[in-house]
Amino acid sequence: MADGRRIWLTGASSGMGVHMAEELLKSGARLALTARTLAPLKALSDRYPGQVLLVPGDLTDRPQVREIGNRITQLWGALDTVILNAGTCEYVDVRHFDATVIERVVRTNLLATSYCLESALPLLRAGSRPHVVGVVSSVTYWALPRAEAYGASKAGLRYLLQSLRIDLAQEGIDVTLVSPGFVDTPLTEKNDFPMPMRWPAHKAARHICQRLQKRPLEIAFPTLFIATLRLLASLPKRLQVALGRRLARTSDGKPS
Repeated sequence: MADGRRIWLTGASSGMGVHMAEELLKSGARLALTARTLAPLKALSDRYPGQVLLVPGDLTDRPQVREIGNRITQLWGALDTVILNAGTCEYVDVRHFDATVIERVVRTNLLATSYCLESALPLLRAGSRPHVVGVVSSVTYWALPRAEAYGASKAGLRYLLQSLRIDLAQEGIDVTLVSPGFVDTPLTEKNDFPMPMRWPAHKAARHICQRLQKRPLEIAFPTLFIATLRLLASLPKRLQVALGRRLARTSDGKPS
């Protein structure tokens, strides 16, 4: 990323977000940092004086997001990049299907991101070489058991951003999707299943930031993991279901 770029980064208090913030601040970028937890954002502000704008808040609350946009407008007047990284994950137990799980995850991963786009796009139109970056997920390549809520929210986000890419192209606004595999974060620490080829958060953040300079259509990693998922997704549907059932839990909660 170019020095001095004005970047709004969401989900900046932990995981890939806090490490991306470090990478971008070291490069000289100015960051507007959003998360619900203020302390980690304040720590970055103290370490990089003059480069950080603290705009904490709950992104699932549309009025709060509008106020964040207003604050960025008042202090910076424009944005050059928005990195929509905030998200959550909950797993579905189909034996006790609860639609509120779907609602919570979709609200955070899809609706909150839409609220951010609503506030960010006018600022990007006033910026330099505007760039929208959205963190989706490799889970959207191949359906996984228990991932109904997370996968649906990220699949919706993928479609949203891909459609926006087409509509925003005439304005010169680039859109990059980020599709990580398993990354060590506070969310994945809760997973009770093997996570093949997972990366530490600092490695994932460095990988993303280095590649954003070229504004690719998508940054997907690790390469072998992504290739495997894409191969599985190309198999006949019944074979995909059979393979997926091997990963599903039995009634006692253990893998089949």
